[in-house]
Amino acid sequence: MTNALSELLSTRDWLLADGATGTTLFNMGLQSGDAPEFWNFDHVDRITALYKGAVDAGSDIFLTNTFGGNASRLKLHGGEKQVHEINKAGAEIAREVADKSGRKVVVAGSVGPTGDIMVPMGSLTFESAVEMFHEQAEGLKAGGADVCWVETISAAEEFKAAAAAFALADMPWCGTMSFDTAGRTMMGLTSAELVKLVGKLPNAPLAFGANCGVGSSDLLRTVLGFQAAGPEQPVIAKGNAGIPKYVDGHIHYDGTPELMADYACLARDSGATIIGGCCGTTPEHLRAMREALETRPKGPAPTLDAIAAALGGFSSESDGTDGGGPTRAPRRGRRRS
Repeated sequence: MTNALSELLSTRDWLLADGATGTTLFNMGLQSGDAPEFWNFDHVDRITALYKGAVDAGSDIFLTNTFGGNASRLKLHGGEKQVHEINKAGAEIAREVADKSGRKVVVAGSVGPTGDIMVPMGSLTFESAVEMFHEQAEGLKAGGADVCWVETISAAEEFKAAAAAFALADMPWCGTMSFDTAGRTMMGLTSAELVKLVGKLPNAPLAFGANCGVGSSDLLRTVLGFQAAGPEQPVIAKGNAGIPKYVDGHIHYDGTPELMADYACLARDSGATIIGGCCGTTPEHLRAMREALETRPKGPAPTLDAIAAALGGFSSESDGTDGGGPTRAPRRGRRRS
């Protein structure tokens, strides 16, 4: 099936994704505990600015403001009956921004985790997860999203449920997990196990990978783990802009645009095709990443030592692909902050 993302992937060696949604919206006035998805109705101008910031900085793909737009999460704010409308609105604003950009820009409908734990550890059944993701996907489709993009997933069954839901909606999709627990997801999956999981899905994603997590060093180790397992699909890397620190009452990520430019090129050299940022990544970071990817020649896959030297040390000795347990790594300094 031909779509906007597959067309771009067929003509480019790398694509630049977007940066942080939450960080940008907090800077615009979003308060902790508020649901940003309601801004798709209440502050269309700010959501437009969010999207336009990524596009103007050079992003080829940007995500909609719908990360928490499923019934389970919206129920916390009394919005569980507005799933379709909220997702449709978020995608419609994005579609308008992309269409006015003057180039091919992919609108990716952001789908976050349900926030519930899958059975048998929790109460969320596979069928319920599929239903929630399907409802969200239909709203994104109605609003004009090119692809669905499930992200920050930790459980294999929830990833499978999203894949099944996108098949019901007849939507192409991408998916990323967060490897934030000693190189594994919170539910214990390693990078190699995600490659195996993706390879068995009846409705395979156009691309898959990792987002968020602990830091950019850990994320690139995960990308190298994907490549070692021989994936068939392009790999996504969306790492945080450094490490979060509490400064003057706000969370600030210490990664500079220069650091994220280095990260972007290392991600490309590690085997990622779709490269973006997650928490803390601003348009300023994205511009530096784009310039670096366009001007610096591709190099060989970096060693772990080279990654640590450029971006800082790892949070654990092992990412689990070598059978090692969750042993914390010794502290190492960041090259620049």
